[in-house]
Amino acid sequence: QVQLTESGGGSVRAGGSLWLSCTVSADTYKKYSMAWFRQAPGKEREGVAAIDSARKTTYADSLKGRFTISLDNTGTTLYLQMPSLKPEDTATYYCAVDFFLTPPTLGAWAYKYWGQGTQVTVSS
Repeated sequence: QVQLTESGGGSVRAGGSLWLSCTVSADTYKKYSMAWFRQAPGKEREGVAAIDSARKTTYADSLKGRFTISLDNTGTTLYLQMPSLKPEDTATYYCAVDFFLTPPTLGAWAYKYWGQGTQVTVSS
C-alpha cells in the first residue's frame, strides 16, 4: 500500500516562507510523477507544481518563478519551497504520486495516490 505523508505546513505572515515535505512509503518505480496541489475553502483543487522521475518540472502559470518543487536523490521525498508567501496562498496543500506517469502533469485526475494534506495559512 502506498502512503504519502506531508509535513511543513503552518501559519506565517505575508512575505514569510515555508518548506513542505512529502514522504512516499513505498519504493518508487523507474518512471513516476509527483505533484503538489492545493485547495482553499470554497475553491476547487488546483495544481501547484509537478516533477517526474527525470526531474522534469511543470508549474502553475500563476506560481512560476515563486515556488520550487524538488525531489531528493532517492525519489521518495518531495519538497515544495514557498518563499514570499501571500494571503492568497492560504490553502490545504496535498502531495500526490502516480507511477508510470511521465511527463509531469498538473491534472489531479492523473494521480492515484494522495496524502492527507497539510494546512498553510498566510496572514496579512
